[in-house]
Amino acid sequence: MTKPSEPLRVLVIAQYYPPDMGGGATRAYNVVKGITLHGAQVVIVTAFSHYPHGNVPKEYRWKPLKIERYEGVKVIRTFILPLPSKGIVYRLILAICFAISSLFALPIVGKVDVIWAANPNIISFFPALIYGLIKRAPIALNVDDLWPEDMYSLNLLKPHSFLAKMAETMARIAYHKANIITPISPGYISIICGRYGVDSSKVKVVRGGVDVNKFTSYPTKKRGEKFIVLYSGAFSVAYDFEQVLKAAKLLENEDIEFILQGGGEVAPQLKSTVKRLKLKNVRIIDRILSRDEVVELLSEADILVLPLKDFGRPYLGISSKLYEYQAAGKPIICCANGQPAEYVKETESGVVVKPGDYEALAKAILYLKENPELRDELSRNGRKYVETSVSVERIGFMMVKIFQQLVSKRSMLQHEHNP
Repeated sequence: MTKPSEPLRVLVIAQYYPPDMGGGATRAYNVVKGITLHGAQVVIVTAFSHYPHGNVPKEYRWKPLKIERYEGVKVIRTFILPLPSKGIVYRLILAICFAISSLFALPIVGKVDVIWAANPNIISFFPALIYGLIKRAPIALNVDDLWPEDMYSLNLLKPHSFLAKMAETMARIAYHKANIITPISPGYISIICGRYGVDSSKVKVVRGGVDVNKFTSYPTKKRGEKFIVLYSGAFSVAYDFEQVLKAAKLLENEDIEFILQGGGEVAPQLKSTVKRLKLKNVRIIDRILSRDEVVELLSEADILVLPLKDFGRPYLGISSKLYEYQAAGKPIICCANGQPAEYVKETESGVVVKPGDYEALAKAILYLKENPELRDELSRNGRKYVETSVSVERIGFMMVKIFQQLVSKRSMLQHEHNP
């Protein structure tokens, strides 16, 4: 058992970690930062930077692993194929590649008290299981997205197919074998416990969180500057950019600029739609920005939009973008139903419109543009909520408490077997 005077030694297994972008990398980064603030000693096993474009930096290519420090934390980066993260086949190849290469770090991770399998969903559990057996450490399984359920919604996988049955079997094994599960959304509990029969006592919701301090170094936008509606994030199939662009077409005479920043597989389609609609009020920044650059871009916007696609069912997850949008102190227009919509309503940080309804989106933009006092109120509400409820300090405290309980329980069981 770890003595109180000793730091909690946590091994994090995460295919996606900064400088990679995306929700998975952001979630892993925020938890690592949070638990280190509470005294944990962390080692991260992650892949060479590759998401979403597949461009592995030259200094890593074709090496088995490389040890470095990222913001003071030991990071062991392991081999990954230089493939873009698009389509089910490439995604699976990358995930399996990392599941294997992550084991290269086994001899050099040192002593471990607890393992957090951060990402990719489900698959990260299996290398974590091997680490757990060898290091005699309990495993906490993170759930950013529901796999394979979300793949069904994105049409990446057909329900009841052979691959779907295999994926559900893997999910069932991971959920039942993990010592504890830390999903980012309360909406996931119904699937994890209902569909897979997991005891609800081992499911502990810890929201995505945000480093609020990163969003205080840029000044608030001055009145009178151009009115900007911004989306910042991945250009992926989960988002309905058609809704945003059609709304932009309706508002092309309203002195409003739409900025879409990101990178990903639907970027060519996005540019094609802008050209087809002959949009002059839309600017696409088709490149991945650093976290500091993203923060600066968010500070320049008047409204931040989250345009999730309508898949015919309520969303059970919550995008980490919402926390960053709130931390930036800007009003949100959430084009979604389910958990994201409920979250925005509960925190009173934005306006919710039906996904796919571009006319409603255009009206919401105009309404907020014409009501600056409301924008300020929504902005304050969002910022206040993340400061008090989902800061990295807060989620770090929750995670450390969960990990310490796991370590104590493991120690008690070992003592019972070896009195």
